[in-house]
Amino acid sequence: MTGSPQPDPVTLATLQTMSQRGEKIACLTTYDASFTRLLEDAGVDMFIIGDSLGMVVMGYESTVPVTLDDMLYCAANVARAGQTAWRVVDLPSGSYETPGQALASARRLVEEGGAHMVKLEGGVDRVAVVEHLVSHDIPVCGHVGLLPQSVEEYGGYKVQGRDAAGAGAILADARALQQAGVGMLVVECVPASLAEQISAAMQVPVIGIGAGAACDGQVLVLYDMLGITAGKLPRFVKDFLQEHGSVHAAVAAYVRAVRDGSYPA
Repeated sequence: MTGSPQPDPVTLATLQTMSQRGEKIACLTTYDASFTRLLEDAGVDMFIIGDSLGMVVMGYESTVPVTLDDMLYCAANVARAGQTAWRVVDLPSGSYETPGQALASARRLVEEGGAHMVKLEGGVDRVAVVEHLVSHDIPVCGHVGLLPQSVEEYGGYKVQGRDAAGAGAILADARALQQAGVGMLVVECVPASLAEQISAAMQVPVIGIGAGAACDGQVLVLYDMLGITAGKLPRFVKDFLQEHGSVHAAVAAYVRAVRDGSYPA
């Protein structure tokens, strides 16, 4: 007796097609082999191996202290177990200050960490870095809105783009990143109306976190949506484990909720 056939691996083209068809993309963070296997079995389309590990795994107060070696360790954990989901790995703070440094860091994440794509924070100020990576065949995911690596500049984790000037700057960042060649964009903690504008302006998949329902997909920090992160959680986080009893059931419920649009409400 044979088991169920293995689903085809998700590619960037898969995600682009989902975006064009209006099919929502379900994404979660993961940092190790065991959760990776469980998340794929529950139907998650893509992973972000995020520098959020600094807070939820390593105990730091922000993502800033996370090193490239920290990211490589977790990325490789995920790559060894992963079979189907698209893997996006964060370039940590201080690892992409120049195009040359960014390329060296990104190559390590791809070659040693098994990344399919690297993610970096920033907008207009990162155009040269994005162009350099893309010209060397490194797929790039941008990240605009709230930038966790710059949280000290904001004075905390606060919604960005509330006023016209701030919203205009974030939209300009998104457009500049697309022009530079990003294949995907994460939009974090902005008003839903701004996220809708960004999604309409982009030809690449837009993944939201705390950015309303108009994005092409949603991502949450895994430990947040399981309700096991210490301290106060952002208002947009829903504890799926509390309602569904097991980790697998909670993740499967999250995937369904993203797909049918019931999360975020």
